[in-house]
Amino acid sequence: MPRVRLLVAEDDPGLRSVLERALKRSGYVVDAVADGDRALLHLRTYEYDAVVMDWRMPGAPGLDVVRAARRLGSRVPIIMLTARDTTADRVEGLDAGADDYLVKPFQIAELLARLRALLRRPAVTLDPVLRAGDLCFDPSTRELRRHGELLSLTATELAILELLLRRRPSVVARRTLAANVWDDEVDAVGSNTIDVHMARLRAKLAGSTARVHTVRGVGYRIIEDLPPPPAGPHGVDPDAP
Repeated sequence: MPRVRLLVAEDDPGLRSVLERALKRSGYVVDAVADGDRALLHLRTYEYDAVVMDWRMPGAPGLDVVRAARRLGSRVPIIMLTARDTTADRVEGLDAGADDYLVKPFQIAELLARLRALLRRPAVTLDPVLRAGDLCFDPSTRELRRHGELLSLTATELAILELLLRRRPSVVARRTLAANVWDDEVDAVGSNTIDVHMARLRAKLAGSTARVHTVRGVGYRIIEDLPPPPAGPHGVDPDAP
C-alpha cells in the first residue's frame, strides 16, 4: 500500500508534538510545521493526502493558507483546528475551502476518525487515470500498464512514477522526490538511493514510448518519444536534405 502523507500546521509546540506522535503511531507519514508561511510552502512543494491546519498561526493565518491552496488548484482534504466555535466561524472556514472543522479542545480519537472519513473520499474526487505515451497508471488500483500489458513495479517505483506523471511536463526535483517517496528525505538525497531506484524504473520501462528524462542538476521528468515523420511519396522523407 502507498504511504499516506499528512501535513500538520500548528503553532503550539506541545499540541504539534502530540499530533505528530499520534499520527505516526497510526501509520501516517507526517510533516509538521509551526506557521502558515511554511505550510503554504510545503503545499506548493510536496504532495499530501490530507492536511490538519490550525486557524491562528504566525505568518499567514490558516484560513489564508486554505484559500491560497484552493487558488493553486489543490484538492487536498483539509481539517481546520480552532477554538472558534460559532456557526459563523464554521461557515467561514468551510467557505474558504476547508473540508472539515474540529473545535479545540478535541480528542485525538475524533481527529483520527475524521481523517479516515476524509481519506475515504477519493472514490468521488480521485484523479483520473494518468497516461504518458503507451503507459497507463490507475491510482485507484495502483496498476501500471504498457500497451495494456501489466508491468510489475515495486511500491517505491510506482510512487516515483506516479509523482512524475502527476507533475508532467514539469521537472520534479530530487528533493521533492525524496520528500514524497521516502520517510527519510535527507538519507535519500544524500545517498545514491534515488539513482538506484531510477535506474531500476528505467529498465522496467524499456521499450515504452514514455521514458524518464534526467534534467542535469535539477531532477527528472517524463517525456514521450515522438514517432518519426511520415515518409513522402515513394518512401522518401520530405524533410530529408
